[in-house]
Amino acid sequence: MKLKHCGLVCAALAGPAMALDQWLIWRYAPLEEVMGLPQKIFYLHVPLAWWSLVAFLLAAVAGGAYLRTRRRFWDNLGLAAMESGLLLATLALATGAIWGRYAWGVWWTADPKLITFLILWFTYAGCLALRGAENRAEYRRKATFSAVLSIIAFLNVPLVFFATRLLNSVHPNVIAGRTGGLAPEMLFTLLASLAALGLTWLGILILRLHLAELKNESERMEYFRQPLGE
Repeated sequence: MKLKHCGLVCAALAGPAMALDQWLIWRYAPLEEVMGLPQKIFYLHVPLAWWSLVAFLLAAVAGGAYLRTRRRFWDNLGLAAMESGLLLATLALATGAIWGRYAWGVWWTADPKLITFLILWFTYAGCLALRGAENRAEYRRKATFSAVLSIIAFLNVPLVFFATRLLNSVHPNVIAGRTGGLAPEMLFTLLASLAALGLTWLGILILRLHLAELKNESERMEYFRQPLGE
């Protein structure tokens, strides 16, 4: 199946999955006793953060594959993973700030979990900014630098993931015991949110990769159209 068709299938499945997930969040999952209704942003914030880390892992793997093979497919995949991961990370920061405003009374606080995640965001944002001025003559150099940086940046991901356990953090720890300290209905809703957002991210990733492949094909056709001597 072609990339475009795979992306469209994921997008088609993601729509109903997200709709069902909204019903679970607002009607099935019970209200949290302390925060009440604002707590329900948890079901969006956590999947956004987790899938952004998965995207950055994929970017690191693709970066390593590109350094080994120098195939443009791996660079395209790494770029698509970084772009989609940065989108999810941005939304995770935004929803986290809203959640923090109700939980802690402030939009932001100097918490190790938040700081390490923000550093991760700036790292990948900087990498994409350097790729923004890409031209054909500089492509190989920028692709190599991007691959190396994606691998180095990923070293921060385990720290982000385990910051609540390793450091003195006020950020709640989702993984606490077998159920994460959640009621069964809450845990089921969280898993459904993870699945729905995962389908959405996969659709975005595949369609972005498809666009990159189309761009490569267009550049090849343009190159062969040029008269000899140019």
